[in-house]
Amino acid sequence: MAFIKQQPSSKAPANWFTGDVWWDVIVAGEEQSRMRANLVRFSPGARTIGRSHALGETLHVVSGIALIGTRDGTVFQAHPGETVACPPNEERRHGAAADRFMEHIAMWEGTGDATPETIWAEPVTDQQYNSSRTRTQ
Repeated sequence: MAFIKQQPSSKAPANWFTGDVWWDVIVAGEEQSRMRANLVRFSPGARTIGRSHALGETLHVVSGIALIGTRDGTVFQAHPGETVACPPNEERRHGAAADRFMEHIAMWEGTGDATPETIWAEPVTDQQYNSSRTRTQ
């Protein structure tokens, strides 16, 4: 057993996000484990740009309302305590509703080779991000 040295909170890169986003790395696994987990804090209306994960990503909402949009324009809402599994290579975006902060734990795996874990796409417009919502399932 080993305690993992805590890293300082850091502001997320502006070329990956719209709005103010901060994260704390929980674990950045190395061989044998390739598990990654971050606690991510989004200011109201902040969001990722379009992206996909080679091995998928799981989001567990801690506080606020998460908006998770797919490439086809569907926008799902997820609430505190809900967990959303995003399949491998599905392009999507996620972030906070316009009127409140949102925190989630993002969990994904490294690929273990030279394949990128995350493929970043284009930014999402306010109109795309704030389109009609589907609750869940």
